[in-house]
Amino acid sequence: MDELTLRITGMSCGHCVAAVKRALDAVDGVQVRDVAVGRATVAYDAAAVSPERIAGAVADAGYDAQPAGTAA
Repeated sequence: MDELTLRITGMSCGHCVAAVKRALDAVDGVQVRDVAVGRATVAYDAAAVSPERIAGAVADAGYDAQPAGTAA
């Protein structure tokens, strides 16, 4: 399993954290490690899902997500 940390903008409360966690939990091949306001860390099976798909799931939940270390 690979690990990915996402920077997430638009989150401000516990409801946001729960929404992002639900979105990530729904992605096959992803195990959520931690979600907090502004970031999420997951372990994922690179053969099953890409970092772009993981970030896309967060975007589908209404938040902007970028892998940590990349320009927004």
